[in-house]
Amino acid sequence: MKLSLKGKTAVVTGASGGIGLATISLLLKYNLQILALDIQKPKNRLIQNKKITFCQIDLTNKSHLDEVIRDFIKKHKRIDYLVNTTGVLWFGKDVSAVNLDLRVWDQVFDINLKTMVLLSKLIIPVMKKNKFGSMVHISSVDALSGDDKPQDAYGASKAAMIRLSKSLAIQFGSFNIRSNTILPGAVETPMQSRWKKIPNAKKNLKNFMPIKKIIQPKGIAEGILFLLSDQSEYITGTELIIDGGLTARP
Repeated sequence: MKLSLKGKTAVVTGASGGIGLATISLLLKYNLQILALDIQKPKNRLIQNKKITFCQIDLTNKSHLDEVIRDFIKKHKRIDYLVNTTGVLWFGKDVSAVNLDLRVWDQVFDINLKTMVLLSKLIIPVMKKNKFGSMVHISSVDALSGDDKPQDAYGASKAAMIRLSKSLAIQFGSFNIRSNTILPGAVETPMQSRWKKIPNAKKNLKNFMPIKKIIQPKGIAEGILFLLSDQSEYITGTELIIDGGLTARP
């Protein structure tokens, strides 16, 4: 896939690990300037690359986020791409809505959904000014169905991300701004650290899936790059499911 990204800029959230870090690794091959945002300090030395501006930030902190985004815009005059991988899945705390602590519900929605709103409010105006932009938001296949062992706040917030992305695509398509979501299935990220404690859970999931493996973050990042690129210039307001066929099962 030939990408024409030289001279462009990107904002990547959840940048210190998992899908965010894998995306940055791929984007660096195309000479972009990258603003990398995460609440965690990066352990990977990749973030030290001179093309990357890293900021440790709580994305729910509107004033801090506003300052960081505006400084990046002031320096580079543009933001062309947004890769929004921010999200939390709190096993044990995020349960059925009937039993859920509403403080957990609010926190999950603040992190998974409200941050998408805050980023959109800050970044889309500069995309409009430049009449160009592509955004990819990481939702989840969990948004598509219910569960008898639910994480209801997570699933509901990820479903809301899909709806919001569609609306942004409609509102700003005339400015050559695209918005899409990726719905991963099982991915080997720090979010799934429970597999270290329950290895059979991972094994059983692999056996259940049509493609008998758990995808690495790079596999999702490659889908992100496609949706950012000019090769997908007519794709907006839709979802790319990358789940090894999991949702195809009855």
